[in-house]
Amino acid sequence: MESMPRVLLALLACIVFSGAAPAQTYPARPIRLVVAFAPGGPADIIARLVAQKLGDGLGQAVIVENRGGAGGNLAAGFVAKAAPDGHTMLVTTTAFAINPGLSPNAGYDPLKDFSGVIVAASAPHILGTYPGLGVSTLQEFIVAARTGRFSYASAGSGTGPHLTAEYLLRTLSGLDITHVPFSGGGPAAGAVAGGQVELLTTVLPTALALARGGKIKLLAVTSRNRVPGLPDVPTAGESGFPGYEDSTWVAMLAPSATSPEIVNRLNGDINKILQGAEIKERLSGLGFESTPNSAPQFSDYLRTEVAKWGRIVRESGIKAN
Repeated sequence: MESMPRVLLALLACIVFSGAAPAQTYPARPIRLVVAFAPGGPADIIARLVAQKLGDGLGQAVIVENRGGAGGNLAAGFVAKAAPDGHTMLVTTTAFAINPGLSPNAGYDPLKDFSGVIVAASAPHILGTYPGLGVSTLQEFIVAARTGRFSYASAGSGTGPHLTAEYLLRTLSGLDITHVPFSGGGPAAGAVAGGQVELLTTVLPTALALARGGKIKLLAVTSRNRVPGLPDVPTAGESGFPGYEDSTWVAMLAPSATSPEIVNRLNGDINKILQGAEIKERLSGLGFESTPNSAPQFSDYLRTEVAKWGRIVRESGIKAN
């Protein structure tokens, strides 16, 4: 009878230590960063900037796997069902917060199926035109568009920049303007630079080189404050839309049941990488900014993003194609 308490204590110890073991032995094998889009886009570039240094720090290979399709839904659905052991992470963009509001069949719940690890970087959207159109501000463009048959180009229906233009131009300004979706931000920017479409809406990095080369006239950025490298470009808030702010962000998430210890370790390691001088310079050159953030801060931010984009989808009446 006296041995029973010892047996129970031993069993309890086994339970406690078995629960702690995954965090203590992590990582036990290579880690996959599942990118929700094709190679060459912001999510892919940032995943690859992080991968090697993260692998060096963790002592395991970090493999970047592109699993594009369905506007990012394919990869999100795949990672949501992965083992919650920190060996599979999703690398995605603002589309992750937009898609569930845009389509009831997105295949995942961004708030229930994932644990946010980190917002790796973000960049504002821009609204721009070709210099030959002869407008200097966003309000001048809106006035001109009321008397002409204007169109705007985006990287595709349901993207953040598409929703930005629909909300600012159609919902708030009442413009009858035609959306011309392209297969990516590059082709959309090229069409506007060539004068085939009047307005470009895209993420800043896509338009930066064309703007610096004088091929695109930037009318507004959607950040809260002006971009340091573009001091002459006003914000949307300064252009007739007080308080408006949005961006495209790149984030990393794990399946929802991943232990907080693993999530916090990944957050700390990736924060350190992103704040390194070399990576910060690379991101800045691409038009992205990285600000340190904790996993709980990202979770709070994600809730506000899902609510904000859901509201914009509803008010704009946009439907998934």
